[in-house]
Amino acid sequence: MKYHKGTDRSITNKWERRTQMLRAGTTRSDFDEMSEALFMTSGYSYDCAEEAEGRFAGERQGHTYSRQTNPTVSMFEERMAILEGADIGRATATGMAAMSASILCQVKAGDHVLAARALFGSNRWLMDELLPRYGVETTVIDGTNLDNWQNAVQPNTKILFAESPANPTLEIVDIRALAEIAHSHEARLIVDNAFASPALQQPMSFGADIVCYSATKHIDGQGRAMGGIILCDKDFDEEYLYPYFRHTGVIMSPFNAWIMLKSLETLELRVGAMCDNAELLAHAIKPRIDDVRYPGFEDFKQKALVKAQMKRGGTMVTFVLPKGRDQAFAFLNALQLVDISNNLGDSRSIATHCWSTTHKALSEDARLELGITPGLIRFSVGLEDPKDLIADVLQALAVAGL
Repeated sequence: MKYHKGTDRSITNKWERRTQMLRAGTTRSDFDEMSEALFMTSGYSYDCAEEAEGRFAGERQGHTYSRQTNPTVSMFEERMAILEGADIGRATATGMAAMSASILCQVKAGDHVLAARALFGSNRWLMDELLPRYGVETTVIDGTNLDNWQNAVQPNTKILFAESPANPTLEIVDIRALAEIAHSHEARLIVDNAFASPALQQPMSFGADIVCYSATKHIDGQGRAMGGIILCDKDFDEEYLYPYFRHTGVIMSPFNAWIMLKSLETLELRVGAMCDNAELLAHAIKPRIDDVRYPGFEDFKQKALVKAQMKRGGTMVTFVLPKGRDQAFAFLNALQLVDISNNLGDSRSIATHCWSTTHKALSEDARLELGITPGLIRFSVGLEDPKDLIADVLQALAVAGL
């Protein structure tokens, strides 16, 4: 691979974010291609036995096996690391591979993980089911109250884990304050930043130690490819993440990494337009529904934190239909433009009934504790013309009796 301006951080760190999304981390082969090359190879050859020995010993640069590193995947990892302000990025096969690896690589039996209770269903399952099986203690709390975090920290606490905004309730946590609490107890803060995306929020700038994404969401943003990524510093990667990464095989495929690279080129443009639509939709439905949640509202209960941490209110709107599941299903079934699905961050608008899909694996009590009720709709706003989008949602609400 040839040196390119995009690989020199002394240059790329001076660029604006939209420029970084297009060019950061770029390397080129001897063919001098403009578009990032797709390296579909499992292994690599060596000029001589000494070259192979040197690479495996870490004494010579180069790739050894695509379960560990790959040129296309490395470009995506470097671009994301630059966007996040991290030393290192490690791209994974899915978003949940990133979430689980960021935790499992560093904990052992007897450790304690403290998390906000408002989490994506699979993240909550990690806390409630998986970690306790291996002797890792977990505690989930109302993450919006800083006293809860401070009071729940234990001498064996190794990780504080939070989503902000949370899936699907859109609760916001104070990232800077959580980082201070974590560091005062020699613990690390992990932030799942999938809802905000790198276009709207950079948790490391507020002190987060590790940032994870489901790249399936806004980063791909077009419903095509699965992926995740973990961003961290060099010391954490060397001691914990890379050994776990290398030996468990959670790496993203080169083809998916190539898709993510191309999608990053339009991430900020897409997310900006989706935020525009989300603001219009949220205000259009607010007169019809008592419980509409959108971080861009001036009366959003955590508006000060939103303004401190996020550039915009985001692409997600959550609302609760008062008559529960049957009314929610009537609304969903009346949609003519918007898709019923369980993805989010797509260029197409998506409506999700979290009670029966994304958080179905949780107990009823756990769902209610999270604020997920049978009438709750998670709405991922896409890039359609806002007139068409609003008209579809309003007519579906009318069919549902609202």
